[in-house]
Amino acid sequence: MAVTAGFMVPHPPLIVPAIGKGEEQAITDTQEAYRRAAEEIAALRPETIVVLSPHTVMYADYFHVASGHWASGDFGQFRAGQVKLEAEYDTEFVRQLCSLADRESFPLGTLGERDRQLDHGVMVPLYFVNQYYDGYRLVRVGLSGLSLAEHYRAGLLIQKTAEQLGRRTVTIASGDLSHRLKEDGPYGYKEEGPAYDKRIMETMGRASFGELLEYPESFCEKAGECGHRSFTIMAGCLDRRAVEAHRLSYEGPFGVGYGICTYTVTGTDEARAFLKRYEEKQHRKAVEDKGREDIYVRLARKSLETYIRTGKSLTLSRAEEELPSEMLARRAGVFVSLHKDGMLRGCIGTIAPVTGCVAEEILRNAVSAGTQDPRFQPVKEEELERLVYSVDVLGEPEAITSKEELDVKKYGVIVTKGRKRGLLLPDLDGVDSVEEQIAIARRKAGIREEDEVSLERFEVIRHGEKG
Repeated sequence: MAVTAGFMVPHPPLIVPAIGKGEEQAITDTQEAYRRAAEEIAALRPETIVVLSPHTVMYADYFHVASGHWASGDFGQFRAGQVKLEAEYDTEFVRQLCSLADRESFPLGTLGERDRQLDHGVMVPLYFVNQYYDGYRLVRVGLSGLSLAEHYRAGLLIQKTAEQLGRRTVTIASGDLSHRLKEDGPYGYKEEGPAYDKRIMETMGRASFGELLEYPESFCEKAGECGHRSFTIMAGCLDRRAVEAHRLSYEGPFGVGYGICTYTVTGTDEARAFLKRYEEKQHRKAVEDKGREDIYVRLARKSLETYIRTGKSLTLSRAEEELPSEMLARRAGVFVSLHKDGMLRGCIGTIAPVTGCVAEEILRNAVSAGTQDPRFQPVKEEELERLVYSVDVLGEPEAITSKEELDVKKYGVIVTKGRKRGLLLPDLDGVDSVEEQIAIARRKAGIREEDEVSLERFEVIRHGEKG
């Protein structure tokens, strides 16, 4: 046996009558669809239910799997502490899953447990399941800040574990859709909110799981969704499987989208190897992009690749490139950015030059971007072919007296408070306003929102794709 079905469900606590106190009547379609999904799960009689939750432990570069023999939880934080759930964990499944991850050097395991209690992203689905079926053991998996492709790979590991153990397994992808559907909703309104919900319900309604990998991170972030990564792991659990898909419901009366879809495995289908197809497409794009790289980007790539493969820094004398005079005669600050699978993989730069010329600045900062950005693990050799580079050469900063002198598309910003200094480049995906630009630069420098700062602006010459 293996993964026999997947379920996309939301987790609004108010759907529980003791919490909603009547408000749940505004989402009766969601309630009915939840019951239908729970009945389907009961009919499948899974030995193991894997719940993917955005509200369990989450790390930037690691997928956490809950450990121990059992866990419990209640809805006390929603003023309904009398509603309690407990579940026995499938410890053998967890051991095998973590062992597979170790063998494949995949960042998944049981390290870093912070709270052993069940979170509401798990409890809401189980509240419905338990009304119809209790003959299962639970595996609880969190999300990460890694790319959507890595989430799909996590699903592949879950699928492989179920197959190796012969477990009759069901996957529940817990996650709400956009939280930005209405002005009076929890996070207000953004046009990306309803756009995301329409698009994701079309994607999931057709079981077109390959499309999940193509959603831009900036679009998902602006939409304020919380379930996309859950859905993507579930897609990985159903890789190469023919499925019968049913879109059961969609509602959003409280400014948050709730969608329910079900997927029953009916056989195998090699045409649904979505990650393989995505990686082939990305590889073709990388080859095409590499052919279009200019000398600035080629030098950055060569610098990092040389260092990763040999452990030695590339020097100008060994660059084997005929560099133009503006790279050798000019001194300027330079930022090198790396992206992989559409997500930032490293970015390091200098506001003012620290070397003799722009070319040397690129050589130095490319290595730093790949190995010294504290937000990421150092780049590994097997990642090099999937990296996309951009090189920003900074113009001279000029002091300004007001944010009105900024333009988020044209100018980068430098904020300064005493010895603290933060910079953000211009024209970045997901940064649409001067206020956002300044706020991010403040955070990078560790400057509080209420502190007065001095502002500088600068222009850049960008080489390669923007981040």
